[in-house]
Amino acid sequence: MASIDRDGEPPITRRELLAAVGGAGFVSSARRDQSDGLADGSPVPDAPVHVRVYPGPVPFRVRLRSGTDGVTDHWTSAHQESLEAVESAFEAIRDYANERNRLGEFAVSVDRGDLVRLPQSAVSRPSDVVVPPLETVLEGFRDRLRERGALTGATCHLLLCWAPLNHRIGYGGTRSPNALVGDDSGGTTGDALTVANVGATERWDSRAVTRNMAIHEVLHTFVSNAVAESVGGSRCDHDLGAAVRVDDGTMRVSPLATAYAGPDELGGGTRFHGTGCYDHDAFSRHDGLEGVDGWTYTTEPSETTLEAATRYLERRVVP
Repeated sequence: MASIDRDGEPPITRRELLAAVGGAGFVSSARRDQSDGLADGSPVPDAPVHVRVYPGPVPFRVRLRSGTDGVTDHWTSAHQESLEAVESAFEAIRDYANERNRLGEFAVSVDRGDLVRLPQSAVSRPSDVVVPPLETVLEGFRDRLRERGALTGATCHLLLCWAPLNHRIGYGGTRSPNALVGDDSGGTTGDALTVANVGATERWDSRAVTRNMAIHEVLHTFVSNAVAESVGGSRCDHDLGAAVRVDDGTMRVSPLATAYAGPDELGGGTRFHGTGCYDHDAFSRHDGLEGVDGWTYTTEPSETTLEAATRYLERRVVP
């Protein structure tokens, strides 16, 4: 396996490989996780906009590199910076809305949930134990949250999984009927579930991409196709993103454009291109790819993303 390592890292062991491709860590459903709540044991804040971030199991060697906190609770620096990035994105949305006298003084809560190990009951085929698809991970995630009584409505639940070799999860994503916060039309509670594969971004890309993909997957749950179309003219919310040249050869990419701003080829921007919808001509701004050989990533959402999120919050979430 040494051939897939980079930057002088030692080869992955077989045990680490199984943990990495499984990512979310399937265990017996007889094992109960800790009761859910904030990291300090305090009650969940009463806020109309609520995001809770959960770590999935992380290989020991990765946790060891991250320091004491990561060793004991699977919460590494990548997880912490992902949470802080999501916070910063919602601060930008709040500031955008306040400057336009919209949404009032609405509160945003982004907090830390307990470790999530997915139940064995989520596995429908033996192959899913080793390389579970995104749908299986999301179903297992939902089962765990239901067991904990954490599906209480109007919350985005973000699972940060560590699955650098699981192409079936990719960089992450979400699926109906739990794709949009506040949408209870399918008989759900109105919670949204989404996954960001920080193991993939950390191994194949960079911490900047990790931060952006955490924001990216959360934003999916706060922008409907209809709202995206009303703001940007496209039902694809990736097109709300922006790719702006900061010099002749460098492109700066906003969160919703991450994994979609480059050419559809290996190493085009992010190491792997996204598999969802996109159209560079329909982006809020895309300065073209000619001569681009460098990529930077900003956690600041594009103005069209800020407008779309604000509009969705007005319609579906904030009273």
